[in-house]
Amino acid sequence: MEKHLIVISLDALGAVDLKDTSDLPVLHELIQSGTHIQEVETIYPSLTYPAHTSIITGHYPATHGIINNTKVQPDKDSPDWFWYKIAIQVPTLYDLAKEQGMTTAAFLWPVAAKSGIDYNIAEIFPNRFWLTQIMVSLHGSSPLFLIDMERKFGQLRKGINQPELDIFLTASVMDTIKTKRPTLLLAHLVDMDSMRHAHGVHSAEAKAALKRHDKRLAEIIQATKEAGIYENTVFAILGDHYQINVTHAIRLNILFAEKGWVTVEDKKIINWEVYAKSCDGSCYIYTKNTKYNQEIELLLQDMSELEQILTSDEIAHRGADTGATFMVEGKSGYYFMDDLYGPLYEEVTEEMLGKPGYYKAVHGYSPNKPDYKTTIIFNGPGINQGKKIASAHLVDEAPIFAKILGLQFPNTAGTVIEALFE
Repeated sequence: MEKHLIVISLDALGAVDLKDTSDLPVLHELIQSGTHIQEVETIYPSLTYPAHTSIITGHYPATHGIINNTKVQPDKDSPDWFWYKIAIQVPTLYDLAKEQGMTTAAFLWPVAAKSGIDYNIAEIFPNRFWLTQIMVSLHGSSPLFLIDMERKFGQLRKGINQPELDIFLTASVMDTIKTKRPTLLLAHLVDMDSMRHAHGVHSAEAKAALKRHDKRLAEIIQATKEAGIYENTVFAILGDHYQINVTHAIRLNILFAEKGWVTVEDKKIINWEVYAKSCDGSCYIYTKNTKYNQEIELLLQDMSELEQILTSDEIAHRGADTGATFMVEGKSGYYFMDDLYGPLYEEVTEEMLGKPGYYKAVHGYSPNKPDYKTTIIFNGPGINQGKKIASAHLVDEAPIFAKILGLQFPNTAGTVIEALFE
């Protein structure tokens, strides 16, 4: 019988979330009857798009090419995201699966628009006034499949609002399992990540979202039973990063504009020599030449709000964007914004929350931050039962997934953890 792999990403799931599963019966049972890798070190910067690409390639951002959620486009008010699969510079898990004739499905999996996945609802949104959600979704997804899911379950959605979007997504996943029986299914659920951004890491809203996820997992598992594939299905339930509560925003481009390194006209950047590109909890600094590097470093060293300043060699060692001159890490409680309006430092008050760019919690920090690990559970045929493994890296997940499906990557930065398997 063909083995199936269902990968469910619970965005912003942290290792600490599964320390006590007494209120999470499905996750509790998956841990008890499967293998739980308790702490998984994410990548740098710990953002959704780079992380999800590492999860299905086994490489760090510098190698796979998705070095941020959004592109470096200082002249645009709303930079483009790395939506399209063409930006990935290495083989993906679904590429390998397709080469072997396996059926693939994906639901809001980042950087998978126009990917060739058989049944695909792409994560993409319109960021230009002449575009609509339906236009970009149809362009990036499997159009007939998307239309069918909208026809069946579209009434469950309220745009991209949570938790309704994950309700729609779960219904679509269940239907696809029962009608298509894909060999590889990738689903990205964002309810908890959204609640943490809006309300805080340990908020009642975030805890309620995790309980909703637990119920969604029950529904997805039930769908595999109804489809007759449960006995041959391995489930992988994972996080991509954790989050940290924040109180202040930093706008480094304000500082660079004061130095004359960024030129603005009519509220648009028309020229720049030095540019700060936010990764939320960390920030890339790009320069067009080296003449300001020493002055930039001295400026940054004077900022007590920064925890770390990385040079290009150190950035490369971390697997982040080798095109950046510096990368800075905010202390816990601080995060970065790209824009040039407002103060250099700004306290985020309750009144600001909900407005663009203002959050109660963020990610993007170094994976070495304390209590910042994510986690993964494996459960199904061939997986050890009741086993706990202390630690792994996010890049280990892709080669493990490949082994489960009888596939093999040509090379990865990650390794297969053999203790998972019976």
